Amino acid sequence: MRNFSQAGIDTGGRTSGKIRTTCPKCKDTRTHPEDKSLSVDLDTGWCHCFHCEANFRVPDSDEERQRQRRLDRQQRQHEAQSATRRYVRPSFVEANLNLPASIADYLVGKRGISLQTLRQLKVTGQYEPMPPFGQGSTPKDPELCIGFNYFEDGRLVNTKFRTLQKAFKMVKGAELIPYNLDSLKGADSCYIVEGEIDALTLHEVGRTAVVSVPAGGNTNSAWLDRFMESHFDAMKTIYLATDTDANGLKMRHELIRRFGEERCRIVTFSPDCKDANEELLRHGRDSLLHCLDQAAELPLEDVVTAADLREDLQALFENGLTRGAETGLANFDRLCTFETGRLLVVTGRPGDGKSEFVDELVTRLAMLHDWKALYFSPENQPLALHQCKLIERIAGEKFRRSSGLEPQRVEQIVDWLSENIFHLQPGTEAYTLDHVLATARRMVVRRGIRILVIDPLNRLEQQLAPGQTELQYISDLLNRLSRFAMQNRCLVILVAHPRKVNRNPLGELRRVEMNDINGSADFANKCDYCLVVERDRIGGCTRVHVEKVRFRHLGEPGSCCFTYNKDCGRYQPCQERQNGNGRELFDVDYPDSFWEACLREHLKPRQSA
Repeated sequence: MRNFSQAGIDTGGRTSGKIRTTCPKCKDTRTHPEDKSLSVDLDTGWCHCFHCEANFRVPDSDEERQRQRRLDRQQRQHEAQSATRRYVRPSFVEANLNLPASIADYLVGKRGISLQTLRQLKVTGQYEPMPPFGQGSTPKDPELCIGFNYFEDGRLVNTKFRTLQKAFKMVKGAELIPYNLDSLKGADSCYIVEGEIDALTLHEVGRTAVVSVPAGGNTNSAWLDRFMESHFDAMKTIYLATDTDANGLKMRHELIRRFGEERCRIVTFSPDCKDANEELLRHGRDSLLHCLDQAAELPLEDVVTAADLREDLQALFENGLTRGAETGLANFDRLCTFETGRLLVVTGRPGDGKSEFVDELVTRLAMLHDWKALYFSPENQPLALHQCKLIERIAGEKFRRSSGLEPQRVEQIVDWLSENIFHLQPGTEAYTLDHVLATARRMVVRRGIRILVIDPLNRLEQQLAPGQTELQYISDLLNRLSRFAMQNRCLVILVAHPRKVNRNPLGELRRVEMNDINGSADFANKCDYCLVVERDRIGGCTRVHVEKVRFRHLGEPGSCCFTYNKDCGRYQPCQERQNGNGRELFDVDYPDSFWEACLREHLKPRQSA
């Protein structure tokens, strides 16, 4: 729909066809201001004035959104470019392309890489001081190293130095980007491998659109965030040729989660080879090309056999069922640990701190496990207020200059929040579940989120299908949230209000239970976890009741108690003890070392531009 009134055009209530009306550009300067000199095509938005010769177009809402997205994309690119200026930029020395004999013998003779490939990917040989090994060891003299040079748009961004004895280091303070990134320009398919030598190997056999992950096999895919839109969104097919060890398989699963199963293909090497270079050396060029050409699609069928689960079964056989991700709250972790692919429902009376405790869980999981989160939280408006509460929780101080909180620390926390905690800004469409899940899926791809928070449920717009009852609607909603969690390997946190809980004959309020959630018993039936948050205003504590943990290896029902710091929003475990006059609260020896350790790890000093 086109907003003609915003452009100052009176359509007289017409919505289609062509009309003549007054021109907003020259009306105020004319002798006859009511002269209808403007021709408007209501279907295309084109407008032409026969008096002032103005020629312009009114966009529809979709075009306006696309325009805004382009502006946002340009802003993100500008911010990314600005961010790169804070990194160290190494210099490239052309003379280092003349490889010393020992390096050439290793790469050509022992790794099967031709000098032509080494030259094309600008592999260098140079002397570099390497980090000392072992405690108390002294720095060594510069050693001869292979230089794997990381370029972006032809500019050197980073270099990985590798000695022939397999000691590694990268340029301190330089940005981590994929190796051989520029090879993706203009390609509609690409290969992703786990090391620079594997990238050289694929280039050697003619598969030149190939990148290596920057930090080896692990599940941290943050390096993808800046390049997803610019380099990977346009890829129709992405071939994953990672190592087949445990770390390589974990990385493969994370890349599939980010890119989507529908466009990923899995390269499988010979049983005696774990990567592309071993395949080339042991079985030759033709065998490697055969492996690449036979890359298999991921099974998308609904039927799964034990053979399809062979890797998962092997992991269970070797390791057994392991506990999930802990939060660092000792008394809570004894009862409940989390894993992705699950639905968590949180309930409790209004004002008892449901949202505050969810914030505590989210920030702790993000700090401890790098689980990025997306919030749909219309009640936390304006968003700056929610950000202030998160900053206070992380900093442990009131968000006031007078509290002693240093502006530099605030900037460090804002930087961390910008990379790890995202908010869906409520707008015209944002209150529908379709829109929330579609945005969350994009954030899985673009930013690698692992937590989706919907707080609260009753702020979602109810969209009942014709003839659908509220019970059926809630059942369908919970099914969709559970499917989203499983398909995207996310922890979905849903905050739901309880119905009114009646007082007993003595006038006492019993505590809320999971079956009290307003609308349906399916909340208790279909969730994987259920927490009830209860604030004891007389005792001055908050109790969290773990009402349900679906799988025993992740926890068990029980209750734990916390004190709440009103100044910063942090929860501190405490224990209750009965005495003659009632309950007393005793703080456990819970050091703030959790937050201090996380702050030291995540809030790095800002580098000057």
